Amino acid sequence: MSIQDEFDRDALREGLDACGADGWLLFDFRGINPVAGRVLGLGGMGSRRLFVYLPRDGEPVAIAHKIELQPLGDFPGRITPYARWQELHEGLREIIAGKTVAMEISKDDAVPYLDRIPYGVVELVRSLGATVVPSGPLVTHFAARWSDDERADHLRSAEILARIARLSLSEACNEAGAVTECELQTRVMRRIEDEGLFFDHPPIVAFGANGADPHYAPQTGSDPVLQPDQTILLDLWAATSPETVSADQTWMGFSGRSPSERVVTIWEVVRDARDAAIAHVRDAVTSGRTLRGFEIDRAARDLIEAAGFGEYFVHRTGHSIDRDLHGSGPHCDDYETRDDRALQMGVGFSIEPGIYIRGEIGIRSEVDMFWGPTGVVVTPQSPQVELITAS
Repeated sequence: MSIQDEFDRDALREGLDACGADGWLLFDFRGINPVAGRVLGLGGMGSRRLFVYLPRDGEPVAIAHKIELQPLGDFPGRITPYARWQELHEGLREIIAGKTVAMEISKDDAVPYLDRIPYGVVELVRSLGATVVPSGPLVTHFAARWSDDERADHLRSAEILARIARLSLSEACNEAGAVTECELQTRVMRRIEDEGLFFDHPPIVAFGANGADPHYAPQTGSDPVLQPDQTILLDLWAATSPETVSADQTWMGFSGRSPSERVVTIWEVVRDARDAAIAHVRDAVTSGRTLRGFEIDRAARDLIEAAGFGEYFVHRTGHSIDRDLHGSGPHCDDYETRDDRALQMGVGFSIEPGIYIRGEIGIRSEVDMFWGPTGVVVTPQSPQVELITAS
């Protein structure tokens, strides 16, 4: 959604009602608030402070520095230019004094991906006579939802990544003693690039106990050679362009034909926790029940805890995905934070429970979900069910 396009006034009013606000006050300075960039559709944000006020009724108002007015050439409202700080303050006071404004804040930093506004800016807005409340429902609707094109891009990327992951792990599982983590990582990256996809960071490849570090990064020269009967964790993500929605997946392999009972047990607990979270989302959407981010986390975490592995599941179950791989919408989290934001139709997110036992093993399974007009879609279409093993 971009304010440069026809703005959805009904959705704005509904979001403001949910926030308890009179208007949405967007702020950005040198790109520190990606929500503002997504909603305003101005491309690269400027080097001076920018405020845009979207009221319940009436025209939008932009307060922009006099040397950075060109990006606002098609702005559908009033522009108040400023140069001196006094002009900025007076321009703000005129539009927000006595009002309740929604901004990208989160009380006690409870949801860091919503908490985008510097404390000093919040102090300034309050000093000019406004009350500030979190803008969560507005962010979900206007910044986190996928367009039809983004959804199509994601679906294409998801199936390509799944194919690459299956092929790469099937090969690697038969290469014990002959392939290192970095060699497998390079192979995966080359295949992603050959498909015309884009990524901002190399995929994670972790053999054996290295998988117990959820954000492990192999290092050339110190990365191990794959040994027989080791797990292989492959976490990969990519998009059809840098400006669209990525797919994000984790797949597991085993460099032998018969994984031990313990490996199989841990894999099945993780897989079943993933599927429990998926089922929880589907049930809520089908029944029309409001679904909040923390509930999805609990569906997966409860199963892992019941199986006796709770202390080894050390991150949230999933993250919002929009044009940022870790997006601004509701996260599946009742662990690192308690994300009580409600999901809305049009949002996407990952489901990625894991069990990480230091010095022994790390197993994660990750798929993505999208809540579309016809219901919930899981990507890829065929998630991993069994460990990929040597032939």
